[in-house]
Amino acid sequence: MTKERWQFDGVVRLTRIGTSFVIFTVVIGFAAINTGNNALYIGLSLMLGCLLLSGIASKDGLKQLVVEFDGVDEAWAMHPAHGRLRIRNRSRIWNVRDVIVTSDELAAPLSLPLIKRREEIVVHAMFSFRRRGLTHLTRVDLYTRFPFGFFLKKRRPRLTGDVVVFPRLLGDDISRDRFRPNRGDLQSANRIGGGTDIHSFRDYVRGDSLRRVHWKKSASLGRWIIKQTEVETGQSVHIVVDPYRPPEVSEESFEEMISEAATFLDDALRSGLEVAFSIPHVTMRSDRDGAASMFRALALLEAAHEPVAQTVDRDSVIFTVAPGVGSWVSGVGA
Repeated sequence: MTKERWQFDGVVRLTRIGTSFVIFTVVIGFAAINTGNNALYIGLSLMLGCLLLSGIASKDGLKQLVVEFDGVDEAWAMHPAHGRLRIRNRSRIWNVRDVIVTSDELAAPLSLPLIKRREEIVVHAMFSFRRRGLTHLTRVDLYTRFPFGFFLKKRRPRLTGDVVVFPRLLGDDISRDRFRPNRGDLQSANRIGGGTDIHSFRDYVRGDSLRRVHWKKSASLGRWIIKQTEVETGQSVHIVVDPYRPPEVSEESFEEMISEAATFLDDALRSGLEVAFSIPHVTMRSDRDGAASMFRALALLEAAHEPVAQTVDRDSVIFTVAPGVGSWVSGVGA
């Protein structure tokens, strides 16, 4: 979040109204001393009391506010994500007004008109994260001009929270077209799935569709036999991400490769393809593990400084980086 002009480092700052009020108080003070007018002394006492009350109320009001991180929806790097904060006012005296919440992870400051005493509210906010990976939320700033607007008080309460930020997706159509999977002709992949060719047979179990019964084999064996078909390669894709980053390759190039892999994975899932996703020592499938698990693994993938051996299929799509090339995608096989 871009720092606003009214934000500052410190605890308290006089506002324009506060500065004018302090100057006027000093003038009234000199006038009371020079004239000995009781009315001026009464006015001076009232004005000093307002300054004192303003300082006590704003300090104690902010001190009693507790901020907790309540979670965030799917978070993608460089893309706003919806999340929630819980703010509780523990004070038995002050209804704190005009509170502004800021943080580096917030897309924009939050303005809270009123937080009543002994009340807890849930604030919906838009978060913005610059990089993928595990992000620790540790900092939030509270500002208020409560109660009279003389001072702008600031407090930084303790905040704890973790967010797994998915990689940045390429936004322009040209870049996305480069990595969009091609269905191609349907071919057998030698894996059980929703294709047309028969892969194997098994006994009927409760809940199986009768449309999958192989009637000839069932008649010959005297019991219901279910046919299992092979998934077709035109409806599936195997994505392999190589985390090896040679010393000559910059971190920016590696992160760009991760974004390209995430974009390809996102397009494949949106196209309804059956996706197998592999990183070192782990292989996940869309029908078994789900999309979130794949993006989470990609978000937490760290660069390796030594080559890592991985198993690839004939039609695997490999994402890697190489010196002088940057990030690129390669298909293996015919």
